[in-house]
Amino acid sequence: MNLLLWDDWPRVLLPLPVVLPLSAAGLTLALARRPRAQRTISVTALSTVVAAAVAMLVLTDRGNGTYSIAVGGWPSRLGIPLVADRLSTLMLVVSSVVTLAVLLYSLAQGVADGEEGAPVSIYHPTYLVLSAGVSNAFLSGDLFNLFVGFEILLAASYILLTLGGTRARVRAGTTYVVVSLLSSLVFLTAIALVYAATGTVNLAELSVRLRDVDPDVQLVLHLLLLVGFGIKAAVFPLSAWLPDSYPTAPAPVTAVFAGLLTKVGVYAIIRTETLLFPDGRAADLLLWVALATMLVGILGAVAQNDVKRLLSFTLVSHIGYMVFGIALGTGAGLSGAVFYVVHHITVQTTLFLVTGLVERYAGTTSLDGLGSLTRRTPLLAVLFFVPALNLAGIPPFSGFVGKLGLLQAGVDVGTRPAHVLVAGGVLTSLLTLYAVAAVWNRAFWQEPQVTPDRDAVAGLPTATRVGTRTPLGMLVPTAALVAVGAGLTVVAGPLFGVSDRAAQDLRERTPYTDSVLRGGASEGAP
Repeated sequence: MNLLLWDDWPRVLLPLPVVLPLSAAGLTLALARRPRAQRTISVTALSTVVAAAVAMLVLTDRGNGTYSIAVGGWPSRLGIPLVADRLSTLMLVVSSVVTLAVLLYSLAQGVADGEEGAPVSIYHPTYLVLSAGVSNAFLSGDLFNLFVGFEILLAASYILLTLGGTRARVRAGTTYVVVSLLSSLVFLTAIALVYAATGTVNLAELSVRLRDVDPDVQLVLHLLLLVGFGIKAAVFPLSAWLPDSYPTAPAPVTAVFAGLLTKVGVYAIIRTETLLFPDGRAADLLLWVALATMLVGILGAVAQNDVKRLLSFTLVSHIGYMVFGIALGTGAGLSGAVFYVVHHITVQTTLFLVTGLVERYAGTTSLDGLGSLTRRTPLLAVLFFVPALNLAGIPPFSGFVGKLGLLQAGVDVGTRPAHVLVAGGVLTSLLTLYAVAAVWNRAFWQEPQVTPDRDAVAGLPTATRVGTRTPLGMLVPTAALVAVGAGLTVVAGPLFGVSDRAAQDLRERTPYTDSVLRGGASEGAP
């Protein structure tokens, strides 16, 4: 029996993050009347995806750097390439860990609520399809397949966003659907024009052929892709839809949306900016977009009186940090952006899960109705306090490390726009600290200003009783993500090493293009 060589394993594992969740989705749909079997299949499938993603990250970082396969065995120029490099596998690891944690949280919530408020037979296949769409987007080496990945996860998100069928959720879902369809139309138009100009949608081939395209045509294609991805990533001024859409969804859905969906858009911007338009003329525009995203988002957060909406605005604001690193275009800037994406996925998801626990305990997320939670439930206070400090960038947490890396990259560039962005980043960090401190003070220390209506809180199932003990099955995944977020500080050095090597691969481009065009592995950064 021949054993697989070291370099063969990544190509064996490459399809699993997409194929496993899709296969499990079919099984859970067939077992719609057997919820226990659905839960077992979902947890097993996503646990396997986590293991596969970790293995691929280790193999790509310690091995040849970039691996690719052509789906169906077609030649790379005709088939759909799936590509694993340091960036995509790092995104896969953090997204799969978060997806599994949120699934465990939601399962415990469903059991505690007697499965009220959510059609479980639909939830499992839809959630697994969402996971497959995210993985497909991260691994795609083809613009059209990237579009397919977006559409898979968006179709699943439409269903998850409106689970429970309340008026607020349907209204928010309608806005989300309209905006998503608009972004998809822009993206599809960009794909059609790219194909008309170059004769391919293969990312590796495009990196070569776009050099021969007229610069003005390049700029049009570049801006169209940025608009399409910018809507999905919720960058200003294309972010107004997000604060109205996310807070109405169930807590687990809001958490996974906040952690992952916008980051898929950020990933697409990173990939296309470095691979297709490394010397694009839109870099200065991106710098100002990053500044506006940071400041408008955090000013919106400061003005909120509801924890969910406040966190939604901070989500928008901190996308600006990632765009800042991308726009700098330097190795340090890209490395800082990659590190910050990993940090933010983990911390933002955690905060929304904690907010779900607060809503379950207190019956509201309005700051007027919250108060004295530290005295009444110290564990929830700790679970909020740690990721809140992390989000604000307090030393020595990973939020501080990531922001410091980005700000140092801006200082090193030395241009006036970069210095303005550095100042904007510092101000945004201070305002983030002010926003989370306001939540901490009003929700956890002060007495509530009003008494919430405990029987008519929108979105809470009738089985929920305010003030009851929080189910252990919901606390454990939340605490685990809090620990992961804090643990990023401990592994900040090695993690920044991976992000540095990923940034070097992105800037060199040849590891990616050689792997795809030669249909194998390509040596990356040492």
